[in-house]
Amino acid sequence: MRRSDQRRAAVFALYQGEVTGREPAEERGDSKPFTQDLVAGVEEHRAELDEEIARLARGWELDRIAALEKSILRVALYELRHRDDVPAEVAIDEAVSLAKRYCGAEAPGFVNGILGTAARAESA
Repeated sequence: MRRSDQRRAAVFALYQGEVTGREPAEERGDSKPFTQDLVAGVEEHRAELDEEIARLARGWELDRIAALEKSILRVALYELRHRDDVPAEVAIDEAVSLAKRYCGAEAPGFVNGILGTAARAESA
C-alpha cells in the first residue's frame, strides 16, 4: 500500500472518529505502520494541531471547519511538525489532493493556504 493510500486511510479513520465520537478505527492494529503512526500522532498532538489550525484559519472558528477538512489539516500539520521523513511539499500536495477529491470546491485553496503558511512559518 502506497503512502498516499495510507495517508487517505488515516484521514478517513480520524474523520470517522470525529463524526462518531469513537476512537479512530485505523488505530486498532489492522492497518499499516504509517497509517497507525499518523492516527496515533494526530490523536496525541490534537490539542496543539487544533490550536495551530485555529490560529492560521483567520476568520474561521475551528468548530465551523468541516470535519473532513479538519482531519486532512490535522494529518498534514502532524507530518509538517513531527515527521522529518515527509517533505513539506509532499504533505501539502497530498492534503490538497485529498481536499480536491473529497471536499467542496473551496476546500483545496483553504487547505493549501493554511498549510503553506504553516510551512513558511516553520522554515522562517
